[in-house]
Amino acid sequence: MGRMDVSALRYLSKDDMRTLQAVEQGMKNHELVPVELIASIASLKHGGAFKCLSNLLRGKLVRHDRKHYDGYSLNYLGYDYLAFSALSKRGVVKAVGRQIGVGKESDVFMALDDTEERQVVVKMHRLGRTSFRKIKEKRDYHQHRKFANWLYLSRLAAAKEIAFMRCLREAGFPVPEPLDQNRHCVVMSLVDAYPLTQIRKLNNPGKIFAKLMELHIKLAQCGLVHCDFNEFNVMISEEEELTIIDFPQMVSTSHENAPFYFNRDIQCLRLFFERRYGFKPNSVPTLADCGVRIMELDKLVAASGFSKEDM
Repeated sequence: MGRMDVSALRYLSKDDMRTLQAVEQGMKNHELVPVELIASIASLKHGGAFKCLSNLLRGKLVRHDRKHYDGYSLNYLGYDYLAFSALSKRGVVKAVGRQIGVGKESDVFMALDDTEERQVVVKMHRLGRTSFRKIKEKRDYHQHRKFANWLYLSRLAAAKEIAFMRCLREAGFPVPEPLDQNRHCVVMSLVDAYPLTQIRKLNNPGKIFAKLMELHIKLAQCGLVHCDFNEFNVMISEEEELTIIDFPQMVSTSHENAPFYFNRDIQCLRLFFERRYGFKPNSVPTLADCGVRIMELDKLVAASGFSKEDM
């Protein structure tokens, strides 16, 4: 894992950023934005957009294609720069450091806030590493599109994740503190803990497994199923306190596949504890065992599977 290279950001002029934003705006309706449209949106004098596009291409912030017509599109690095620039102006993030996590659909970096005294975490959603079919299976905010603008879908994933985090934290769940979100980036507090998958030994595996089952049941009682509740998305501190992470794929308990997702999460953890710690639970809960709801968080965040008719 390395560092996010944002060094070119300091060398980009206001016109360069304006042109980059013009490409982003044009991608709302174009997979490849015509040069003439970029110039029109940027509205720079004396053909300035063309020079800026050359600068952006040199910095590998955009992609150039002349196969069908002369056009440009944003890549993830260009999108990173737009998000980081906005977060920097807000005083949320001043510097991005080393990468601390990588997944099929995101990159996670350490960062410093504007005071340079507090370390925070920046999660950058990168949908598109898996196939569009997989995204359609796991997420419903593609809104039945036949084709995907991965940058836009990543933005929706980030917005969904921070909404879940705020809702869960207010409800008392052990999740990182959500700080801000811009485009595909979510900024959250740094948790002083390690992924459970990195822990070779626990003082009391049975106690930790029971706590995880309690959290899983409580989520369901609040109307939510995590859908990726496994050893990679559970953090544990040296005091063996738990923190849950990674939320954009969560669904409502009203979702037609909620019982399957609930059971899959349970079985993932059951198998992990059996293989890693030699712990075998006598029984595990099902969604039907969770009893009556105590909250309706799925309605608050309009989780997948929740219908407005249920209100």
